Amino acid sequence: MELAIIIAVVVVALIFDYTNGFHDAANAIATSVSTRALTPRVALVMAAIMNFIGAFLGQKVAHTVADVIKFDEATLAGDVSSELKIHALIIVMAGLLGAIGWNLLTWYFGIPSSSSHALIGGLGGSAIAGGVAVNWDTVVQKVVIPMIISPFFAFAAGFVVMIAIMWIFRRMNPHKANRNFRLAQTASAAAMALGHGLQDAQKTMGVIFLALLAGGYVSQGDDLPFWVIAAAASAISLGTYAGGWRIMRTLGRRIIHLDPPRGFAAESVAASVLYTTAYVFEAPISTTHTITSAVMGVGATKRFSAVRWGVAKSIVFAWVSTFPAAALIAAACYWLLHLPLEGF
Repeated sequence: MELAIIIAVVVVALIFDYTNGFHDAANAIATSVSTRALTPRVALVMAAIMNFIGAFLGQKVAHTVADVIKFDEATLAGDVSSELKIHALIIVMAGLLGAIGWNLLTWYFGIPSSSSHALIGGLGGSAIAGGVAVNWDTVVQKVVIPMIISPFFAFAAGFVVMIAIMWIFRRMNPHKANRNFRLAQTASAAAMALGHGLQDAQKTMGVIFLALLAGGYVSQGDDLPFWVIAAAASAISLGTYAGGWRIMRTLGRRIIHLDPPRGFAAESVAASVLYTTAYVFEAPISTTHTITSAVMGVGATKRFSAVRWGVAKSIVFAWVSTFPAAALIAAACYWLLHLPLEGF
């Protein structure tokens, strides 16, 4: 029974990874597609490949995610009954289902919410419903604080970088500048997709590791098994290739109409933030928050009224509601699962 539930949790985790891919595919390529630097199909193929590669570039974010739920030492050591192991696994599965539910809901309405925060919110909600402690130090220091800081930093950095580009290339012929920046966007979009794989694929790896930990198949401090990395990389890559056209329209056109220099600036800033937070702070930040804020920052260099702040407000509302909404869905999933499975 334990093994069957672990397998089910891994499958559900990979389904989340897949939905994360198509939900967040727009993050990496919307700006390049909207400026016509890349065709949609070429952009999706490139993003899928770079997502796959990025997933192999680190494990720090994965271990942060695995530290969100605070199972007791006996559970982590595998020194508990089968019933308690099943209970722990159900909590992990319910957290995943909460994140998947919120991802699908926001995808349907074309709202670029955060898959990362949906996952953290889902795990927190299921843990509370299941009577297990949440590691609030990790949540506050490595999730909530970066969640607040990263959008403001990306907005400000996008604004400053775009001002610098406008000043440096002020004498260049606009047609030539657009052509050159379209070429440069190939590199910046690839860097953004690589950062997305580095950040978001690791989050799924962390959940799978948490399930293996609860089941007694790994120990705290162990490296991620290679099959976990490969499976998560493949799932997010396939999901990215499936595309996220609804969200792409929101990021690429509804917030502001981007030109190639602004697209390049937004992608470069967002990619830099993703790499820094993954390697330096080990923080699972939102790729959605980061690129959306960078897009608004570069767009504001035209004039502040050029940004469609009404659309931005609806996106902010989705950001704020993601934690509690995913947590509530996850809690409901826990109550639906624990009675039949734990009483099996």
